[in-house]
Amino acid sequence: MTPSPSPGSVPPAAPDDPDAPAAHADPVDSANTVDTVDSLVLHATDNGVSWLTLNRPDAMNAVTWDQRERLIGRLADASADPDIRAVVLTATGKGFCAGADLRGAPPAGERVAGDVARMIRGGAQRLITAVLDCEKPVIAAVNGTAAGLGAHLALACDLVLAAESARFIEVFVRRGLVPDGGGAYLLPRLIGPQRAKELLFFGDALSAAEAERLGLVNRVVPDGELAKTAREWADRLAAGPTRALALTKQLVNASLDADRSTAFAAEATAQEINMTTADAQEGVASFVARRRPTFRGR
Repeated sequence: MTPSPSPGSVPPAAPDDPDAPAAHADPVDSANTVDTVDSLVLHATDNGVSWLTLNRPDAMNAVTWDQRERLIGRLADASADPDIRAVVLTATGKGFCAGADLRGAPPAGERVAGDVARMIRGGAQRLITAVLDCEKPVIAAVNGTAAGLGAHLALACDLVLAAESARFIEVFVRRGLVPDGGGAYLLPRLIGPQRAKELLFFGDALSAAEAERLGLVNRVVPDGELAKTAREWADRLAAGPTRALALTKQLVNASLDADRSTAFAAEATAQEINMTTADAQEGVASFVARRRPTFRGR
């Protein structure tokens, strides 16, 4: 595994209430250098898998402006790099992500109509979109509390693994806020509108086991087996037909907002595109030859 540089910069102290981070402002910390950001979003590649690790354990991995931009950039890089065939998003410490970190934000000054909407579109929504639109399958390995934007960051991933100690919390209502980061879009599509409203209206903490029962999590594993399981899943994805997986991801995501004729047309187009890939040709050839295929992500 080849990690990116990670100098020993110490992140700020954790918020007083890790269950309820503020989730609407975007911090700007001009003191952050590139090296500091690298230490707060660790990056490593191994066997075709890009590992992205939030590394602010003292702040329950609440996401700063700089971290958000780095994550968006890393996900774009993964899409464009043919040697990256899967992504794992995880974190250090006891928290997966406690939402957006407000500290370090500039003084608000006089607010102009539209400022908040522009901030949300350019911030939380861009981050969630980067996960949804990544052309490689993204696994969330949720090691602890995922609150607010942090919960939506996990739920936007294609597959979600959770440690037994993980919790998911829709904290917005606790502060009189409307959910952002795509929460009101993602939740109804995952568990239906009534269940989504229950989580969003009450803001109760949801255990990993309950999240699995509702369908928010693919699998719950003992805390000590999370990284191992994430690696196993990522390695399987990285050995698969990468372009076929990308097209399948696009079809599934688009189908949630499409009628049948549109979905079927998209499926036919995806088949047409995919049949030009080397992996599709290898899949057919291996079937004819009655052997196991060797996919190369091309």
